[in-house]
Amino acid sequence: MIDSWIAKNFDDEVRFLQALVRIPTDTPPGNNAPHAERTAELLTELGFTVEKHAVPAAAVQAAGMQSITNLIVRHRFSEDGPTIALNAHGDVVPPGEGWTHDPYGADIVDGKLYGRASAVSKSDFATYTFALLALKHSGLPLKGAVELHFTYDEEFGGELGPGWLLQQGLTKPDYLIAAGFSYQVVTAHNGCLQMEVTLHGLASHAAYPHTGVDALQAATKLLTALYAHNEVLKTRVSTVPGITHPYLNVGRIEGGSNTNVVPGKVVLKLDRRMIPEENPAAVEAEVRALIEQTVAGSPGIRLEIKRLLLAHPMTPLPGAAPLVAALQKHGEAVFGEPIPTSGTPLYTDVRLYTAHGIPAAIYGAGPRTVLESNAKRADEHLNLADLRRATQVVAGALVDLLQA
Repeated sequence: MIDSWIAKNFDDEVRFLQALVRIPTDTPPGNNAPHAERTAELLTELGFTVEKHAVPAAAVQAAGMQSITNLIVRHRFSEDGPTIALNAHGDVVPPGEGWTHDPYGADIVDGKLYGRASAVSKSDFATYTFALLALKHSGLPLKGAVELHFTYDEEFGGELGPGWLLQQGLTKPDYLIAAGFSYQVVTAHNGCLQMEVTLHGLASHAAYPHTGVDALQAATKLLTALYAHNEVLKTRVSTVPGITHPYLNVGRIEGGSNTNVVPGKVVLKLDRRMIPEENPAAVEAEVRALIEQTVAGSPGIRLEIKRLLLAHPMTPLPGAAPLVAALQKHGEAVFGEPIPTSGTPLYTDVRLYTAHGIPAAIYGAGPRTVLESNAKRADEHLNLADLRRATQVVAGALVDLLQA
C-alpha cells in the first residue's frame, strides 16, 4: 500500500524537489531564510503544520551568515510510542564553475535531476516529506510521532541548525534518520577541526628586504611541516569500514599586498579530519603544538591561532540497532542487494544529535558515493530512481518502528 502510494505520487515528489533546488542557498553568504519560507509554503500545501524557528540575527551574523530559519514539522500518530526525527539540510556550497546544466535549473535529463543540492541534501527534504505523507495516507495503526527537521547551517558546522534546535529544547526525539545515500547505512563519521592561522611579520619595500620580516617565508616553513605531518597521520588507521586515517589539508592562503612588497601578513586556513577513535581535544592540542614549534623557528614572526570549527566524530550509540536494522531490511528488499553499515570520512550534523544521546543513522536518496553524485562539484545530480526507492525504504523503516 505504501509503495503504491509513493509510486502514484512520485511526480509530485519530483516537482517538490525541483522547487527546492531552484531557490539558491549558497553558503556563504548564507541568506537561507527565503528558502525556508518557500519550503514552509510547499509543506503547508501538502497539509502539514510547519513551525518556523528563526535564529537570532546576531548569532547568525557572528557565524558569518546572513539569515537562518529552521523548520520543524510534527505529525503524531498516537500519544504513546517513539518520536523519530528526519533531518536534512538546505544550505549548500556555491555552485562554482564548469556546469553544463543550470545549477539552479533542476533540469531532468535521462532520469537524472541536475542542480546544486539535488543530491546533498535537498533530495532528502523530498525523501522524508513524501515518506511521512505515505504513512499519513496509509491508514496503518501506528504509534508515536515523526518530525521533519529542515535546517540551514550544515556547511558552517550545524551549531545554528540542529544544534540550535536541540539547545533551545525544541526537540528531543528518540531516533534520528539524517540525509545520506541509498546503498549503505552510515553509522559513524569523521570529526573535523578547522583553524585560522595568522603569521604577522613586517612589510617592507622589496628593494630593502632586510628591513622587513617575511611572513610568507615563515608560512612556507609551516606549510612544509603541516603537510609532512600527514605521513604521521597515515599510520593512525581507523577500524571503521569506510574510514581510513586522519589527514590535514590547507584549503586557503591569503597574504601580501603587492608584488614589490615583502609580505607582512599571511593567513592560512586548515582542515584536520579526525577518525572516530581520536580525541578532539588531543587533536587540537597536537596541531597547535606543531604550529607553535614550527613558527618559533622564524624570528620576528608573531603568531595567532583561531579555532573556526571543532566537530566531534560520530560513533554509533547502542540504541541505534533497531533503526539500522529496519533501514537495512527495507533497503535490501527495495534495492535487491544487501545494504551494509559503514562510516564516512565526511562530518555531518548528526554528531549533534548523538551528543544529546539520540541514536541515529544516516540514510537517504543518492548513489553509492559522494563522487558519483558530483556533490560540491559541477553538475551535481540525483538519479530519480534512487529518490523513489529511498522514499520507500524510509517509509518502510518508519512503519516498523512505529507499528502499533
